[in-house]
Formats: sequence, C-alpha cells, structure tokens
Amino acid sequence: MRTLASVQTVNAVEPIPNADAIEKVRVLGWWVVSKKGEHKPGDKLVYCEIDSLLPERPEFEFLRASSFKPARDDVPAGFRIKTVKLRGQVSQGICFPLSLLPPGTPTDKGTDVTDLLGVRKWEPPLPVGMGGRVKGGFPGFLPKTDETRVQVLEPVLERNRGKTFYVTEKLDGTSFTAFYRDGTFGVCSRNLWMDETDETNLLVRVARKLKLKEKLPEVSRRRGVDLAVQAELIGPGVQKNKYELKEPTLRVFSVLNVGTYKFLDHATSLAVIEELSLGAVPQLGTLVLNHTVDELVALAEGMSVLNPKAQREGIVLRPFEEEYDADIGGRLSFKAINPKFLLKYDE
Repeated sequence: MRTLASVQTVNAVEPIPNADAIEKVRVLGWWVVSKKGEHKPGDKLVYCEIDSLLPERPEFEFLRASSFKPARDDVPAGFRIKTVKLRGQVSQGICFPLSLLPPGTPTDKGTDVTDLLGVRKWEPPLPVGMGGRVKGGFPGFLPKTDETRVQVLEPVLERNRGKTFYVTEKLDGTSFTAFYRDGTFGVCSRNLWMDETDETNLLVRVARKLKLKEKLPEVSRRRGVDLAVQAELIGPGVQKNKYELKEPTLRVFSVLNVGTYKFLDHATSLAVIEELSLGAVPQLGTLVLNHTVDELVALAEGMSVLNPKAQREGIVLRPFEEEYDADIGGRLSFKAINPKFLLKYDE
C-alpha cells in the first residue's frame, strides 16, 4: 500500500521570488509551499503526499474551503490534497508539525503514519460504464498497475546513475488488465476482477471487441507461458477523452508472465503486443539516467503524442531488461508527472 503520510526531514528551505509570507520547503523530492519561517533544514515533520484524502478532523478544518470532498459510496468525506500553484511556485503535498501525531508515536524518518492518521488515497469517481458485475477483488496473482513517483526515489536515481532507460508517455485513462491463467481468461479494472460476460462494463466490451479471450490464450500457448497484458483504456467516456479519440482504445504498457509473476523485458513485450494486434503506449526514446528529480519532472512536461493540443500526463522510465528494486519493492520502474497537467486537469 502506498505511503501517503510519513515522518520526514526538511532537506532545504528556499525563498519564492516576490513572496513575503511564504517560502518553499524541500521534503523528499517534493517542493511544498509553507509559511515563511515555519520550517528549517533538518526539522522533522509529518508530510502528506498529493492524492491524500485527510479525514474530517479539527486539525484539518482550515482546508475545508479549498479541499473538501463529500462522501461517496466507496470513499468517505475528507480533504483532498492536490497540486497547486502559489505565487508562481508549484506546491505538491502538505506539511504538519510532529504534534499532529499521538503521544508515543515513533518519529524516525520514514515512519509511515498513513493509517494512524486515517489518511486514504483519493480516488476519482469511476467513469460511466465502469460498473457491472464483479467476480471479486483484484487477483493476488497479478501486480497492480500503480507506478511509484520519482519524488520519493532519490536513492534509486543515485544507485542507477549512468543506466539506460526507455521512456514512454504516461496516458490518462483507466486501468485495464486481461489475463490467461490455467485455462481461465479474465478482465480486471484497477481494483476489481470483472465478470467478463457482462457487457455493461466498458472494459469487458473492449476486451470482446479485440477478441482477447481468443488471442491471449493462443499467444500464451504459442509462447509456452500464461500471459497478462496491462494497459490504459482511453477514448470517449474516459477522463474527458483528452486525446479526442473516436472510439475506446487500449494502449499496453506491460506484459506479465503470470506463472512467474515477472514482467517481460521490453523487446519481448513489444513482440507480444504486436502478436495480439494491440498498440503500445507511445515510445519516447531512451535516456541515460544522470538527472535530478527536478530535471526528470521538467522532462515530463510537454504535449501528448496522441493529441498535440493536450498536456501529456507524464513519462515512465524502465530499463530494457527487467530488474527488481528493493526500495521500490518491485520492478525498477517509476513515473514523473507533468505539473502542468496536474494544474490543468487534476480536479
């Protein structure tokens, strides 16, 4: 589970041009706007990342006017933390003093206090057509599709300096997974295993149109391994169709050997995607990693390959041959999100 609230240390404090009352504070790889003089380098604090949903508590009431989100069936009411811009400075996250924590709480750097504070991950409402019959929760034999943000991975960047990565565009759609395992075909959303016979669900309709129930077993048998594809579903009815597509479209970003729980290397993945007659996410070339967090975030800025009028959501970096990374707790793979995208579209 993603760490949304944690004890961290202030790495740096810098002024904001033409701002008398505020300054920017560096926590992990994030810049956060704070009241001037409130923090100094070396201070410990509680940091809550963007996409945190803070519970309704007196300490957070000052956020009501700007950040309150009412309850939905699957999400309680709370205060959503998102990317904002103050006096020209992008601010991502929010900081609180350690006094926010109950007495006796460990305050070692990196301590996860997400559950302790009742912080949840903000999830936007499901797009129309994403309901329908459910078989169960997301299968345990598949990894979920979340990518780690580069801002929390400075040690990973340093350790992999000089390594060549391939870069892809991160698309803003809805998560799609199709798998074939031990004779069973399935379709999943980000969190659920859907009933693949229920065509009221858009994911199921797309899988059926692309004949994945026939193609995925065929390619799996030909290659001698059970396979899963993970993709972004984009198009009409999904995230306001920023790419101005005429019909729902799949763009695959990962292929998994289900039996070994390992992702296929880049070249093999592209070959499988082609065998399935699917399309991959836009390939943006290669990069020799010699960058700071801020430099990678700057590289994430730009317009989408799929629609030059739309800001791209960001970029994803992976090595050509799959690697496990202990800090990430999974594959060596991370994303840098375009702050201009967040400021424009992140409602």
